[in-house]
Amino acid sequence: MTLRDKLASKKFIICGEIGPPRSASSKALIKKSRHFKDAVDAVNITDNQTATVRLSSIASAKILLDEGIEPIMQMTCRDRNRLAIQSDLLGAAALGIQNVLCLTGDHQKFGDQPEAKGVFDLDSVQLIATVDQMNKGQLLSGKNLKVPPNFLIGAAANPFAEPFEMRLIRLQKKVTAGANFIQTQPVFDLDLFLRWMEGVVKMDLHEEVAILAGVMPIASVKTLEFLNSSVPGIRIDKAYLRRMNDTSDPESEGLQIALEIIAELRQITGVRGIHIMPTGWESITPILVRESGIRGLS
Repeated sequence: MTLRDKLASKKFIICGEIGPPRSASSKALIKKSRHFKDAVDAVNITDNQTATVRLSSIASAKILLDEGIEPIMQMTCRDRNRLAIQSDLLGAAALGIQNVLCLTGDHQKFGDQPEAKGVFDLDSVQLIATVDQMNKGQLLSGKNLKVPPNFLIGAAANPFAEPFEMRLIRLQKKVTAGANFIQTQPVFDLDLFLRWMEGVVKMDLHEEVAILAGVMPIASVKTLEFLNSSVPGIRIDKAYLRRMNDTSDPESEGLQIALEIIAELRQITGVRGIHIMPTGWESITPILVRESGIRGLS
């Protein structure tokens, strides 16, 4: 079954995420991918995340496809104008890539080449609408496609950014534009996430789009402190910071926290699955999936 089929079947979805290497070799990517095979339903391939140059998301997605892993190709608006976006989408479809996650992209000022010129010809909502229009057989120019793509369209959501009410309005815009599934920022504040999901359910958005809650297993207190202090829109319960700071075994404690968060997320109305972001700790993915008991849920 493809990710599209699993979403249609109401199966509990598990996605993963891999950042491609700063390399022209596929070896590191293939090695990482083996931690996800048979553990998750699909794997995100990031697109120059944190505005740093890496192996392209299209090439990486094709490599995963050849390894028998269903990829979700990320595409950002930062690096491409509408011509390049539409061309890359057609190229990805021709390679057999069926899933795309539409993102604005981290601003170049946060990367290692801040002098780079951002494009931002489209924003993420417009990108979603563009993919949807192409699926229906038409380019932004109005010209018809001889063979249109058939992408499953994903988008991102941040339940923790301010102003809170705008998060729901922006989500609604993405759903209206054509998003089929939503992956959220990592959940480290369950109370605020629950409040956001209550808003999602009240607006009936969970009936139109699959919400996949972000889960980030943490292996060190330094990582958690960095997220808390330096990543905009991340909210972390202070209890998790205390636990990671006090433990003598941070990897074990980080795994336990992730398992507890997954258990809570499974109880929240409207959550259709989880999106695991191991941030360099790819080997924890099959362990997390196995110990959480979510494999095979429907």
